[in-house]
Amino acid sequence: MSRTTVCALQLGASPAGKQDTLQRILAFEAQIIAAGASLVVMPEALLGGYPKGEIFGTRLGYRLPEGREAFAAYHANAIDVPGAETEILAALSHRTGASLVVGAIERDGATLYCTALFFDPEQGLVAKHRKLMPTGTERLIWGQGDGSTLATVESRAGRLGAAICWENHMPLLRMAMYAKGVQIWCAPTVDEREIWQCSMRHIAHEGRCFVVSACQVQPSPNELQTTVEGWDPERALIRGGSLIVGPLGDVLAGPLFDQPGLITAQIDTDELVRARYDLDVVGHYARPDVFRLSVDERDKRSVVFNDRGDD
Repeated sequence: MSRTTVCALQLGASPAGKQDTLQRILAFEAQIIAAGASLVVMPEALLGGYPKGEIFGTRLGYRLPEGREAFAAYHANAIDVPGAETEILAALSHRTGASLVVGAIERDGATLYCTALFFDPEQGLVAKHRKLMPTGTERLIWGQGDGSTLATVESRAGRLGAAICWENHMPLLRMAMYAKGVQIWCAPTVDEREIWQCSMRHIAHEGRCFVVSACQVQPSPNELQTTVEGWDPERALIRGGSLIVGPLGDVLAGPLFDQPGLITAQIDTDELVRARYDLDVVGHYARPDVFRLSVDERDKRSVVFNDRGDD
C-alpha cells in the first residue's frame, strides 16, 4: 500500500538532560498511535541537545578551562550508538509500528557527532547518518561524518534518507541522495527561519520527493519551562517551524511554531512517478555526458590495523 501517514514531532531537548528528553518523546506515544503513523521524524540533536549560544570557552588561538568543563558536560549528555537510549527508542518504534528518524548527539570515544538515527518497528536500530559538515562553530564540538553513513532505509512509508540542517544546502549531497532513490527526505534541524521553509519546498520540488522536516522548539534561557504557556515568541531561542512538503513543493502540513506538537500528513509514494514526469534530476533531466558526480562511501578511519596472519 503506497498511501501512509507521516509525521514530524516538534520538540525541544530538555535542559534536565537526555533522560528527561526521552520522557518527553515517550509522552507522544499515544498521539503517534492515534495518528496511525508509519514514520515520525524528530529534530536535530534532540537527544543530547543543541547548545545554541554556548561558546565553550573558545577564542581564536586559545581555550579556557571552563570551556573544557562545558564540553565534558556536553559529552556526558551524549548517547552511545547502540546503547540504552537507542534500545528505548527501538521499543517505541515497535510499540507504535512507526519508523523513527531521531536526531541525537552520538558519542564515539572522545568525539561527538551530530547524527540521525533510523529505527524500524521490527528490526530496531537499522542505520545512522552522521552530519558531514558541521556549520560554523559547530566544528568546535562535532566531528565530521564520512560517506559511509549516507544511508537509505526501506520502510513501510517508503525509502527514507536524511540530511541534517545545513547539509540540506549541499548540492552534491542532495544529488547523491536523489541517486539513491529517496522517496521521503527527512530533515532534522534547528533552523527556524522562513528561508528554511523555502529550502524544504525547493528540495521537494527539485528531488520530486516528500520532505519531512522536524525542528526543535526552545524558549529563551530565562524562560525554560515544560509548557508553552507564557512564551514570548520574540524572545524564543528556537521557534520551531516543522513542516511536511509534497513532491511538487506544496506544503501538506505546518509550519508549526512556538509549541511542541505532532504534525501529520497523508502521502502516496505512487505520486512520485507522476511528479518526475517532467523533472527527474538523476534520470531524463540529467546530462551525464557533461556532469558526473563521484561519491566515496568508504568508512574513513585514522588508524587501520591489518591482520597479517603468518606472513
